[in-house]
Amino acid sequence: MKPVYFACLCMALSLACSAQVKSTKPVPYDVIIRNGLIYDGSGQKPYKGDIGIRADRVVAVGKLTTASADRSKAATIIDANGMAVAPGFINVLSHTGAFLLKDNRSMSDLKQGITTEIFGELSWGPVKTQAMRQRINRNLTTFGPGADTCTWTTLAEFMTKLERKGITPNIASYVGAGEVRMNVLGEDDVKPTPSQLAQMQKLVREAMEGGALGVTTMLIYPPNTFADTAELIALCQEAARYGGRYIVHMRSEGDRLEEGIQELIKIGKEAKLPVELYHFKASGVRNWPKIDKAIAMINQARQQGQDITANMYTYTAGGTGLTSCLPPYVFNGGFLAGWKRLQDPEERRKIAQEVRHQTQEWENLFALAGSMDNILLADFEQDSLKKYTGKTMGQVAAMRGKDPLETVMDLIVQDKARVGTIYFLMSEENVRKEMQQPWVSFGSDAASITEDDNKNGTTHPRTFGNFARVLGRYVRDEKLISLDEAIRRLTSLPATNHKLKDRGWLKPGYFADVVIFDPATIGDKATFEKPFQYAVGMQHVFINGKQVLKDGEHTGALPGRALWGPGRKVQPVADSKKM
Repeated sequence: MKPVYFACLCMALSLACSAQVKSTKPVPYDVIIRNGLIYDGSGQKPYKGDIGIRADRVVAVGKLTTASADRSKAATIIDANGMAVAPGFINVLSHTGAFLLKDNRSMSDLKQGITTEIFGELSWGPVKTQAMRQRINRNLTTFGPGADTCTWTTLAEFMTKLERKGITPNIASYVGAGEVRMNVLGEDDVKPTPSQLAQMQKLVREAMEGGALGVTTMLIYPPNTFADTAELIALCQEAARYGGRYIVHMRSEGDRLEEGIQELIKIGKEAKLPVELYHFKASGVRNWPKIDKAIAMINQARQQGQDITANMYTYTAGGTGLTSCLPPYVFNGGFLAGWKRLQDPEERRKIAQEVRHQTQEWENLFALAGSMDNILLADFEQDSLKKYTGKTMGQVAAMRGKDPLETVMDLIVQDKARVGTIYFLMSEENVRKEMQQPWVSFGSDAASITEDDNKNGTTHPRTFGNFARVLGRYVRDEKLISLDEAIRRLTSLPATNHKLKDRGWLKPGYFADVVIFDPATIGDKATFEKPFQYAVGMQHVFINGKQVLKDGEHTGALPGRALWGPGRKVQPVADSKKM
């Protein structure tokens, strides 16, 4: 035998013996998920295997034969045979925010496998003025007796307050350009002076250094709509310095859809940051054909190297306020200013004339709905008006014997609120087209609540069903996209877009946000008629290594954390007694 050959043989035997020793050594996993069909978040085909979790991390993915046999080494062992195992899902547009102060479990989303909630369109900070504090406190009082009051001054302090309270999901947030504007300019339709714009930029820097993911806004709602493109670019330039993103409810999703996308592209290019549009759609029958051009515009920008993406909910109706039937100038100065205008007969005549004129200068949902049967009243503050919940604007106008537009204004005045409303605006064909785009992720555009929250009104079914609807109706039943691709767009795509470190994949070293569900039964139950129904099919959910859903029921665990953007530099300074 030649010396070289003998040496190689000895080395090989030594390695083999070493491997055998390692394979028999007990591995101290806290959780083992066995025999599942693993969808790792990459979009690749699934494979049968096991997951090993230690503390808050995934530490092994594959066939854990030895560890699986040694049951004493894991406190929790789940047999996932016949089940899909995937990274936790990410809700790209969540309005759960302060709702977690009321109920920290996030039930309607958790039952669909959501492990991370990203707050957007608006933000719960900064709070630098008494007017802003009063505004937030008015919103908090809707939670009823014993509701929290606003004690924070920055977005980071709000996020830390939730984390310290104890919450089930992870949370992350963008800073609202509208909130930044209100802290400096109030709610008036004015342009900032150079000095005021500098103050606004400073607030964005503060938010980014506190851990915001970027800048967000909703440009059909006052006072956000009063911001011009130059103002938005200036704020986004600050976010870009910290690796942030700009994510927006565009100025138009209907008559000026193409112009809205053009503005988004312009802001991204000039501010030099990635951009994303919320709830991708074409609103109003007359605008449905525009969706092909909108998709082509985004694809072209992407081909030219721009980082532009979108998200969506999977329904043909949107949900917002009845106030969106009226021109933004009505609420110049805030809701109460608009409420007073609506009580002035001359102002009402002017408002009605502009709504009926159907100008394209603002997003006229009264016109885009096309029919009063497509406007469904969902939520009132005043008990005397709750009898109209679940009725269409056409029905209510007939019951009251008044013109529908006059009825719109009357209801806002009488409720002294925006009046929660569902608008049927989109086509099912377009929903399918949007969903098939590889750069589209998903957001509920809703708060996460419970089935018992049905006492004061109705809600949009997306609250309870958006994500399960993707996996049930569109993946399993209609086979519109594959399950592996759908999971990619619920996990690694948003994790990458929003820079959520070590989230979105099932990989060793990544945080153990894991969902286990039955592909044969996963689905939504919520309807427009009966929206307060949890989704079905989600069996087990882990967040940061802790089981929060077991056999479809909440375990009581509250392991959720605040997830911070790449610009975070300082810990938020806050009064711990107030927190």
